[in-house]
Amino acid sequence: MDKRYIPAIAGTSAAILVTTAMDANGLAAFSALTLTPLTALFWYLQKFSRAEMGLAWGTARGYVLAVSYPLIVLGLTAIIALAAGATDTSETDWNKTLINMGLMSSTGIVMGLITEEGFFRGWLWAALKRAGQSDMRVLLWTSLAFTAWHVSAIALDTGFDVPAAEIPVYLVNATLLGLIWGMLRMLTGSIVVASVSHALWNGIDYPLFGFGEKVGALGIQQTHIYGPEVGLLGIVFNALFALALYQLIKRGQ
Repeated sequence: MDKRYIPAIAGTSAAILVTTAMDANGLAAFSALTLTPLTALFWYLQKFSRAEMGLAWGTARGYVLAVSYPLIVLGLTAIIALAAGATDTSETDWNKTLINMGLMSSTGIVMGLITEEGFFRGWLWAALKRAGQSDMRVLLWTSLAFTAWHVSAIALDTGFDVPAAEIPVYLVNATLLGLIWGMLRMLTGSIVVASVSHALWNGIDYPLFGFGEKVGALGIQQTHIYGPEVGLLGIVFNALFALALYQLIKRGQ
């Protein structure tokens, strides 16, 4: 094995193993926080610069793309579900829903920076680049690692788990999400931009569409079709947005 890859493999393996152990023992609500000390440890050991870690403000265009992604994909999914008669908001508390959306979308930026974005699009990205991987290979490997890290959350009894039939669809969507946030990092050099998009996605998706087997404010039961993360419609729209970002990257080369 090329010694240059040892930190990336060791750090990613540790993240997956520790998170899986916590998810399996009823600590899923805190498992993402294990990424914070791992990121700090490997950042210190490998002595990356802030720029290598993606700790930059990014560009105005980057933030437009970051915000546009969840608004477009989640908005279109909601409109189609509404048009298909798949929603039921008769018992929805919209005041509570809007408060949850605001809190998750704002606090999620910091949480993303110190957990998932900081680890996968920050440290792991930098580690693979230093090991000599191309940008596109780094994008692919960090996205696959991001997906693998999520397996325990949706396969074990965590409250975020989904029916077995929806797991493959979720994994495809998780990979697409990883690719999209990774491409935002590629376009802007910033994990702050990716964190804004990630936080806004979670802040809109989970209150409106639900998570695991919990129904969201839109009252959609057919999540295998209309779920942005566990539904077939999510695959379509996420793939289209990922393709659009890829075209932007190609034009910039």
